[in-house]
Amino acid sequence: MYGGTAAGVMSAYSAARRGSHVVLLEPGHHLGGMVTGGLSATDLGNPQVIGGYAKLFYRRVAEHYGRSRLDRITDWLSEPHVSEDTFGAMLGEAGVEVVFGARLRERHGVTIENRRIVSVTSEDGREWRAEVFVDCSYEGDLLAQSGATYTWGRESAQTYGETLAGVRTITPQHQFGWPMLAYRDDHRLYPEISPGPLPTAGSGDKNVQAYNYRLVLTDDPANRLPFPKPDGYDPAQFALLARYLQEFQSHMGRDPSLRDFLYPVRLPNHKADFNNNGPFSSDYIGHSAAYPDASYQDKLRIRTEHLRYTQGLLYFLSHDPVVPAPLKSQLNVWGLPKDEFSDSDHWPRELYIREGRRMVGAYVVTQADLQTNRAKPDAIGMGSYNSDSHNVQRVVMPDGTVRNEGDMQVPVQPYQIPYRVMTPRKDELQNLLVPVCLSASHVAYSSLRMEPQYMILGQAAGVAGSLAAESGVPVQDIPIARLQRELLKAGAVLDLPENSFFGP
Repeated sequence: MYGGTAAGVMSAYSAARRGSHVVLLEPGHHLGGMVTGGLSATDLGNPQVIGGYAKLFYRRVAEHYGRSRLDRITDWLSEPHVSEDTFGAMLGEAGVEVVFGARLRERHGVTIENRRIVSVTSEDGREWRAEVFVDCSYEGDLLAQSGATYTWGRESAQTYGETLAGVRTITPQHQFGWPMLAYRDDHRLYPEISPGPLPTAGSGDKNVQAYNYRLVLTDDPANRLPFPKPDGYDPAQFALLARYLQEFQSHMGRDPSLRDFLYPVRLPNHKADFNNNGPFSSDYIGHSAAYPDASYQDKLRIRTEHLRYTQGLLYFLSHDPVVPAPLKSQLNVWGLPKDEFSDSDHWPRELYIREGRRMVGAYVVTQADLQTNRAKPDAIGMGSYNSDSHNVQRVVMPDGTVRNEGDMQVPVQPYQIPYRVMTPRKDELQNLLVPVCLSASHVAYSSLRMEPQYMILGQAAGVAGSLAAESGVPVQDIPIARLQRELLKAGAVLDLPENSFFGP
């Protein structure tokens, strides 16, 4: 398994529980990906669809806090270090060999023979051989080097017949609530606005939804560190936000509050997960498009720019004279937690890569699979979260106003996830599974991309990979009925009674 994300942990855990010899290669030095790197407020959707080892993980973190059940949303929430300890304990119990600092060599890191991966090579020259490989990373670097087809960005509405695809011209959420001029008094565009023009509605592009750092902050004075002034801080970067703040009271009839700019969800022990909220927030809109297929060096640069933006935003909101005093005081109750992320100056370690590369595999899940074609004969789990894509760009419109573009928030009913979403085309590659950079359109991926679903898919990938390795067949040819039986035996949810996809 490549990538110690939550999907990687579950994939390794499930294969090892079946008796397979499993090596989990993690490019960095921590387990859990976003679940332990800032995203502590789990996007559940319908909790009933979460079963198997994913639910086991959430139950174990709940037990850490003395909760015996998962009856309330708050029962599913935990601190990053508790989640990481839990993942580590699970892998230890299953006997998984975990290797940290094992990033795939950027070029010639994957050896292929006869449509099979023979080995992968890490940057330090170590070679790793296996019968089956599972790319559980957010970046999909193993996928990219394997030769399997992949893409990124937004398909057009015509590509798969999706009404939600491509450029979206009507997006009321996380939008400026009144006509905001995109130009300063000197007739130049404010920073953080693209000159446009906005393409035709429904047209495709290579844009991906905005990334951000999911902030874990504390309001415990004994555990709280103040927001530092970042190197190279320039308040001019936030001139559009300053203008928005200056106009807020006259348009909204009240002073701005913290929740107009950040969305906090309470965690245990006086902490909270802060996410993007509103038209100008922690999403670094317009700066993620180059990331999916970038070099390692450029990926590092983009991550650094996102972190610097986040640090600058918090410093601006907590210190700049233009920010109303009530908003400043609400934010300054919070600070960086001393007991989290000690090796990254207490800032979250993981950039939230909401979407990157996506495999074009044996079956591409699209909007219809979430809405009208929800049953699958090869179901290995279920999804239920909204089609949820963040804005991809901020552009000036022909009338001189500014608009955020790309937001998507469309409810779905619980749907089945097919095994084929993880398998490449058989004529391309026969021993790779991809549970994170999976085969889906931009629209469908916006629902599938939630961490509980990654864990569900990871569990299935571990079992499927183990079955393929022990029987010597391509991953596309494993017995689906047996895979489903083993998943059900381990508590996976493949159907809900009200759906009756599988009959009585």
